Amino acid sequence: MSDIKKVVLAYSGGLDTSVILKWLIETYDCEVVTFSADLGQEEELDGLEEKAKKTGAVKAYIDDLREEFVRDYVFPAFRANAIYEGQYLLGTSIARPLIAKRQMEIARMEGADAVSHGATGKGNDQVRFELSYLAIDPGIKIIAPWRDWDLNSRTVLMEFAKKHGIEVPQTPKKPYSTDRNMLHISYEGGVLEDPWASATDDMYTMSVRPEDAPDTPEEVEITFRKGNPVAINGVEMTPGVLFKALNVLGGKHGIGRIDLVENRFVGMKSRGVYETPGGTLLRKAHMAMESITLDREVAHLRDSLIPKYAELIYNGFWFSPEMQMLQNTIDQSQEFVNGVVRMKLYKGNSYVQGRKSDDSLYNEAFATFEGDEVYTQKDAEGFIRLNALRLRIQKMAGRKLGGE
Repeated sequence: MSDIKKVVLAYSGGLDTSVILKWLIETYDCEVVTFSADLGQEEELDGLEEKAKKTGAVKAYIDDLREEFVRDYVFPAFRANAIYEGQYLLGTSIARPLIAKRQMEIARMEGADAVSHGATGKGNDQVRFELSYLAIDPGIKIIAPWRDWDLNSRTVLMEFAKKHGIEVPQTPKKPYSTDRNMLHISYEGGVLEDPWASATDDMYTMSVRPEDAPDTPEEVEITFRKGNPVAINGVEMTPGVLFKALNVLGGKHGIGRIDLVENRFVGMKSRGVYETPGGTLLRKAHMAMESITLDREVAHLRDSLIPKYAELIYNGFWFSPEMQMLQNTIDQSQEFVNGVVRMKLYKGNSYVQGRKSDDSLYNEAFATFEGDEVYTQKDAEGFIRLNALRLRIQKMAGRKLGGE
């Protein structure tokens, strides 16, 4: 790729992409335009444009994508109750297609020859970025430094940065790799590479220790419309503002910390620690809303799709025909997921206290344990005998069933 004249780099200002910026200039003798997506990193964006240009960038884009991220990526995933391997709410995974989409738009505007990213050759993000790039422009050139250079460890990267006068946030004592956005913050590397080692309390950013959370529970009401949260305690908000408020509430009560070893798409296991306060609270509330508004068979069919849906996000197939099909199916199921859920937050946990909806399928007249005039209990006898018919036939044929 000796003909590279201009590259658009997905740039966070962290150790990897700071070194990559200088390496691209030295290796390809090209111009580098950096792109940083504001997905809710807060203070991490301070001084980023100045830093990029100081390191050699000819131009630095910093785009506020917070509302788009929550509205068009986070909320669709939460309409699906997406969760990977039973714990991970896909905070990093769901951000990558949006970053890639905007990066490709900038490449087109800038007339760039190539795009580049800081994902390692061992991780999932290289797949997520590059599948998205190629889905948008099959002919784009991609530079993945971690697969090409000889700077093969973060210790070596720190030495490179020091040699070139590049300031980076990591230190040898605390070399965590972190990723933060509106949905979560993740921590990998360093002492966390030992799955027996405990994460230290000073590592966490978005939440307090459950032990230090308020001693008094707090109740909150979340209003849903077509499966999306639209209001907290009756106050309507934009998606970004609402999600930030949920993060504050969840973090205040120590909600949303997880420590897991997950299976990466490339084949290895990886240990990560995550904080997802607002997302953890939202998922439980959404499931409570669905419990009274979704038909049983629709709910069970949708639930059967969750592992595949989550896997597609995790593996980088957001821009794929199968994801489009799944999203359309899931969104159709959310037509009547409207109403209010009341939650209690306390010491690292959230508890459903109540739910109500004008579209509720819950009917107290049918469900009551008291006397009623709408349900004939005798009807259950025939229902049971019909469902038992094939079991009776199995036994009469002399076949043993499991557990006998």
